[in-house]
Amino acid sequence: MAGQLIKRGDNYTIRVFTGRDRAGRRRYINKTFKGNKKAAQEELTSMLHAQDLGTLIEPTKVTLGEYLDEWLRTAATPRVRARTLDGYKYLVEKYIKPDSGDIRLHKVRPLDIQKLYTALLAKGLSPTTVRHVHRVLRASLNQAVKWRLLPVNPVLAADLPKQRKKEMKAFSADEASVFLEHATDDRWGVLFAVALTTGMRPGEYLGLKWQDVDLDKGTVVVRRTMVAKPKGGWEFAEPKTAQSARTIPLPPTVTRALAENKKAQAAERLKTGPKYTNHDLVFATKTGEPVSQPNLVNRHFKTILASAGLSPNYRLYDLRHSCATLLLAQGEHPKIVSERLGHASVTLTLDTYSHVLPTMQQQAADRLEGVLFGRKGNSSRSSGGGGNHARD
Repeated sequence: MAGQLIKRGDNYTIRVFTGRDRAGRRRYINKTFKGNKKAAQEELTSMLHAQDLGTLIEPTKVTLGEYLDEWLRTAATPRVRARTLDGYKYLVEKYIKPDSGDIRLHKVRPLDIQKLYTALLAKGLSPTTVRHVHRVLRASLNQAVKWRLLPVNPVLAADLPKQRKKEMKAFSADEASVFLEHATDDRWGVLFAVALTTGMRPGEYLGLKWQDVDLDKGTVVVRRTMVAKPKGGWEFAEPKTAQSARTIPLPPTVTRALAENKKAQAAERLKTGPKYTNHDLVFATKTGEPVSQPNLVNRHFKTILASAGLSPNYRLYDLRHSCATLLLAQGEHPKIVSERLGHASVTLTLDTYSHVLPTMQQQAADRLEGVLFGRKGNSSRSSGGGGNHARD
């Protein structure tokens, strides 16, 4: 018999046969049901139907917190970068376990997930952080479904908080020129020029090696990114996405500045002698070590902003935004801009820089005006707009 009801006092034990183990012993899923026989029979029928669909799950004593630990060790560790794994672990320990870690895995409901998100928001966390938590839970419980520990993923039925769109900050053309002018005398002036003209992410240009630079062709190739380790130090990692690995042409002025930087670096290396550690970095300290991003921001970027009379609210990452905004505002095709930035798709570029589109639309209208209506001495066709006039 695939399933049976066993009367036990005022309750029923519902038993469903699931097969035999390796030793040949019969295996069952047992469930205690409080109710009358008719209701118990309906529950048994429902369980047998779930068994036919392959969604019948054996209850377990494993908690959500225990499962997440196992998921991190078994599934996440082999597949994600070390920095990403550290982020997952932080979110699990800091935000998921304290509120929901003790719930039995097979009893996690969409309502439990929704309560977790609400509690995190009530503690002052941003919608973005809650979405990061959501991504970890979605991925981990998708794996639980594959491992037949859950019939469905409860996260998929929970609603995410509305994300507040951050205001995009970018230099105007005049501000960009003033910034570069005041950056000329700074040690990292050429770094800022590369950042502003290539649209690379900070980790990408800080991880550039001379082997990635072709001074004859005037190009740089993004092959890696530099990331800070949570406990100190640094390491190279793969680019953010497949599209992030790309070749970027440089303006001639920036190419020449890089050539001068290479000569100055060689002289500095010779002067430092054995204390110089050669990582082949394009941008390195006097001892050859990577540039510290916090130091770059606080001692150089902010100083240049102040001397140029620009807003102190600009971030280092806004050099990337400025590159994209300036190109789009000049009428560059979004596909070209997308490839320069290393975006996964042109849609992402257009969504991110939608604030530039109204200007582009006006430029498009102006071009059509010139092409269609800008000819002189043809008043009969430039007035009225119709093309079906009778001929003599």
